[in-house]
Amino acid sequence: MHLPTQLSALLLVALPSLVRAVFQDEVGHIDYHHELLGLPQRETTFFHKPRRDDKASLLYTLSDVGVLGAVNPSSGAVLWRQLLNGTITDGGGFLRAGEGQNWLASAYGQSVHAWDAVNGRNKFWMDFAGGVKDLEIMEMTENDRKDILALFDENKSTLLRRLSGNDGRVVWEFKESSGDVPLQVSTNVEKVFVISLRGSAGAYNVKVTVLDALSGKREDELVIGTKADVHDKDDVILVGANSAAPIIAWTDDVRQKLRVSVLGQKTRQEFPLPADTVSVEIHAPHLVQSQPHFLVHSKTPTGHTAEVYHVDLRTNVISKAYQLPVASGVGAFSTSSNGANVYFTRITDEELVIFSSASDTVLGRWPLKTPDTRLVALHGVSEVVKKLGTDSYAVRSAAVTDTDEWILIRNGDVAWSRPEGLTGAVAATFAEIPESENLAKTLEQEAHSNPLEAYIHRVKRHLEDLQYLPAYLNNIPARLMSSVLGTEVSTYDGKLARDSFGFHKLAVLATRRGMIYVLDAGNHGKILASKRAFDLPKGQKWAVAGIKADDSTGIVTILGKSNDETIVKILPSTSLFTMEVFSKGPEAAPATQSAALLNTATGPRLFPVGLDGELQGLASDILPNQIAVVRGSDGELKGVAIADGKQTVTWTFFLPKSQRIVDIATRPSHDAVASIGRVLGDRTVKYKYLNPNTLVVAAVDEGTKVPSLVIYLLDTVSGQILASSKYEGVDPKKHIECAMAENWFTCTYFGQYHVRDGAQSLKGYQIVVSDLYETDKPNHRGVLGDAENFSSLGPIDAPGDVPLPSVVSQTFILSAPISALEITQTRQGITSRQVLAYLPETHGIVGIPRMVLEPRRPVGRDPNPAEAEEGLIRYHPAIEIDPKSVHTHQRDVIGVQKIIAAPAVVESTSLVLAYGIDVFGSRVAPSFLFDILGKGFNKVTLIGTVLAITAGVIVLSPMVRRKQINALWGAPM
Repeated sequence: MHLPTQLSALLLVALPSLVRAVFQDEVGHIDYHHELLGLPQRETTFFHKPRRDDKASLLYTLSDVGVLGAVNPSSGAVLWRQLLNGTITDGGGFLRAGEGQNWLASAYGQSVHAWDAVNGRNKFWMDFAGGVKDLEIMEMTENDRKDILALFDENKSTLLRRLSGNDGRVVWEFKESSGDVPLQVSTNVEKVFVISLRGSAGAYNVKVTVLDALSGKREDELVIGTKADVHDKDDVILVGANSAAPIIAWTDDVRQKLRVSVLGQKTRQEFPLPADTVSVEIHAPHLVQSQPHFLVHSKTPTGHTAEVYHVDLRTNVISKAYQLPVASGVGAFSTSSNGANVYFTRITDEELVIFSSASDTVLGRWPLKTPDTRLVALHGVSEVVKKLGTDSYAVRSAAVTDTDEWILIRNGDVAWSRPEGLTGAVAATFAEIPESENLAKTLEQEAHSNPLEAYIHRVKRHLEDLQYLPAYLNNIPARLMSSVLGTEVSTYDGKLARDSFGFHKLAVLATRRGMIYVLDAGNHGKILASKRAFDLPKGQKWAVAGIKADDSTGIVTILGKSNDETIVKILPSTSLFTMEVFSKGPEAAPATQSAALLNTATGPRLFPVGLDGELQGLASDILPNQIAVVRGSDGELKGVAIADGKQTVTWTFFLPKSQRIVDIATRPSHDAVASIGRVLGDRTVKYKYLNPNTLVVAAVDEGTKVPSLVIYLLDTVSGQILASSKYEGVDPKKHIECAMAENWFTCTYFGQYHVRDGAQSLKGYQIVVSDLYETDKPNHRGVLGDAENFSSLGPIDAPGDVPLPSVVSQTFILSAPISALEITQTRQGITSRQVLAYLPETHGIVGIPRMVLEPRRPVGRDPNPAEAEEGLIRYHPAIEIDPKSVHTHQRDVIGVQKIIAAPAVVESTSLVLAYGIDVFGSRVAPSFLFDILGKGFNKVTLIGTVLAITAGVIVLSPMVRRKQINALWGAPM
């Protein structure tokens, strides 16, 4: 029987979709990605229409970590991003947009750039010798285009360049070598003003140089105020630009008076500030057609207030127009313009209010509707729109809160929130979801009682647990459907609990701003809780020395380098997830350089290490017979033996004066080894060198004409050098990093390798892999033989008795640079390994299989049958980054500084977390999912097949039985 032609064509069309269903992509199911920008800076965040004729604006920002990006104000989605400096920055930079222009201008360091406002493509990138001090857009020029004014500090000279807005070429430049400190640049409809500070630190006065906008020639020079009028450049709080009457404003050192001067005038005016003023901000429009009004925002320890001032264009006299009422808390103000109209938006912890700059009449007032906590806005930007045909207004404000969130408030309602505080993470760890505290106490009580009492207590506990049986039974259908359809279902009581596969771990991150975040790694990286450990002064960062999670108690300890200690207590409850933070801020004690993990009677614990290498805070409960490796004050390594709460230096490792340490790698705390040997193709065994007391030291030698990389393998007990290797032609300015696991280690660097004939050289990013074996002979254990015990400090009868490892090394050239090396971890160590690394150029995380990095691959020939059976392939010096091995797929993950891995319960899977600017997490299966069904497994088809077979058996069974009976009756007697 033949199928109809139409049905056959339909089946043919459906075949590709069926094939795709078998290989279903798991992006978004096993991984998660927090696509972040960083905390927006006040001066580099604004609303802007990307095209002249567009009605809607986009939200642009240059964040404190150096990310320039555009956000959709309606949804909070990132439209495009650019990492300006290539790595995380400490704030700074400039971002400006011309009115009606489809491009943005930015500057950072020594570079000035322009970007397409719609798609973020680079328009031009210009590098200069000096550092950029300010950036402005010339709105009024002699032609239709708008140009860029870039102020530089170049060899202690003030240099102003006017750059073409089309291609970035220099139109003209003004240079002054007076030794003044260049501060900012400003412009109005006619002139260009260069503002600098004359004098010395603590005794400056303001100098304004007036330039011709067409030629850049000096026309006038004005010195405003007297000497010592300005104590520091931070006292200058505003230099307006692109206004009909741009102003410069600064305060005295005690914040009692505000001094304001219209640019181009020699006179200044003084206005009193409220008592106890701690900081002052000025908000002014940046459009030439806007009215010359500005707002002075004064903050006190208990509240804040604002005063609005007007500038008379005829007389250049500044007068106070009105004052807003005092409000408690911090509060935030922002400015928006619509033609000549200027609006000021005020955000307090209770309401959102908009005023006109002309009078104190309230144009709109909305109470803030926050979901959970009280909202405290630090700064923000706003866009005010008057509704057509009415006297009502609408406003949307993008504000940064004190919890490091970026939110958008639309007429009092929080439209979206972005956890930008996750950027700048400096430490992270995986932690198990803690069991209930009551259950832990109950189990501990049962363990310390006699068997009969423990049995009776357990029976009573199980009887009490029957109260949860109805809820458990009600949840069975949902769990069954979830298992069949491959969907996810929450626990029946809403409680955060462990799963049988070990995927639901918690990821605890600490950021440089003093914030702590807890993420659910098994629920798409959902942020369960966030809390500030302590407030940091302006300009100070939280440097974390060590982080440790206790899975039994749910306590995470974070040790800072400023002698601060933070205890994070994870508390799962039946209704929600909570986190308690107990922080001890920096005290008058020596700073720490790192943290040492020592074994104590109550378990492993972190101890601070001083700058001189001295362990601090040692207690009597520290277990004896352990050695910590620390750095000395001169950069040397020291082995410190600990016994009875005392520390003794047992060995010291000094490098030659021409060498310096660039990285140190040790085996992970969880480094399971499934086999002590490696079975070769001829069934012989090479025994692995599995010394747990080893570390890898990577040092750069710059004392020779050609810098080189020296890698040492040290025994941490005796300080002995077990192995060393040297690689010449290394670039010490580029990233060098190492990682270690089991009996092998790897390092990556940028170098130039000269071929033996000397005529050719290979230059690029390289990775070297070294395997350690007890001896180079199969079926041989070396000088130790079958000895059960071994001591690195034991006596040596002969020089040949030193149990040095046999090292097999090989070097490969990579097609792209890598950084942030990490090696996958599994529970039993049976699964093959992968070297995880970040690709800084393509913004991805790649997993390089251990088999590819095998140093025993045959060189210059094909593998023989024994080697082929072992899985060895022919050596090729180049390793191409396979797109199929990139775990981030097509995601753009930027600014990764560190990757950590943790084992799951199932042996096939390793959990991975990458952090820096973005946060990315996933599950990696280097040997594929051999112990768990994948998402592509069709359970519905399997169950349907079983049911069909069962139905067929039921239907056909009577027929078969009847046929058998008839056959028996028809058989001859």
